[in-house]
Amino acid sequence: MFAAERRQLILEMVRANGAVSLRELARVVQTSEVTVRRDVRALEAEGLLDRRHGGAVLPGGFTRESGFPQKSHLASAEKTAIADVAAGLVAEGEAVVVGAGTTTQELARRLARVPGLTVVTNSLLVAQALAHANRVEVVMTGGTLRGSNYALVGSGAEQSLQGLRVSRAFLSGSGLTAERGLSTSNMLSASVDRALVQAAAEVVVLADHTKLGTDTMFQTVPTDVMTRLVTDKPPPQNDRAGTELQALADQGVQITVTGLAQAGPAEGTAPGHGGGGGGPAGRSGDKGRREMPMPGQRRNHPQGGGGSGAPGPPQLRSAPSLPDQPQGGGRVADLAPRRR
Repeated sequence: MFAAERRQLILEMVRANGAVSLRELARVVQTSEVTVRRDVRALEAEGLLDRRHGGAVLPGGFTRESGFPQKSHLASAEKTAIADVAAGLVAEGEAVVVGAGTTTQELARRLARVPGLTVVTNSLLVAQALAHANRVEVVMTGGTLRGSNYALVGSGAEQSLQGLRVSRAFLSGSGLTAERGLSTSNMLSASVDRALVQAAAEVVVLADHTKLGTDTMFQTVPTDVMTRLVTDKPPPQNDRAGTELQALADQGVQITVTGLAQAGPAEGTAPGHGGGGGGPAGRSGDKGRREMPMPGQRRNHPQGGGGSGAPGPPQLRSAPSLPDQPQGGGRVADLAPRRR
């Protein structure tokens, strides 16, 4: 394929999807990511698209929302790994809310194995994934169907969530930055997501690395409300995504990164941390981990012990064992705040 043909196909993919990762572009045009990056740089110079961290988006700063068929094929392996880890955070008998999205749909497929679980959702796809789970109760919100992502939105959905209280909310979105938190491109979806957050004691965001550093129009989960982020390891050349993760950790968000080949305990980790508890991260029996505050409560940064006070490099510490953690899928690690 000639360069002109490649670039035309890249441009068509970005226009159709709103945002596409370099990995996906390279797969479709059947060339290396280095070549695709060069093509994207040339198209950006012509003002036809904008480069983003590990991908390309429509020009103008804010990406528009892709349709479900397009999103379901983007970063599918990463979403599967994220869902595997997130499912390990849920215990028998819990009540949780699960928002709409392709990553949360993957999570729902795994939650079907958790007995005694109650799942509140506005997503038809999440409900469908749990429809034949005999030991899981599914509660649907009301609302108006939004066909592009098979979700119920509007005042009916928001009113049905009033007075609800559950242990955790699992949400995804279109973009995630340390400055604004999680965001989405649709106003109605954002409003329902905010109502889901208000119903939960803890907020877990599921976002693959292609969303890190991407900003979209409507904020759904501010950074100080996020309890935990479950994401995948960004490519080595994606410095911005790594910087964004560290900035989120510095603001008190617990970062769980899937697919790490090696991760040793951080300095100062309590002895035996992550060793024999076997419980989900963040529960009262998980020693050596910060307490998870309620939504809206800003977290305090842990202080380091002495020294010059200059921030150190990002510290990765081994995460505790999670139930049903995938085998052979790489280590799971937590990103710790910089020691101060």
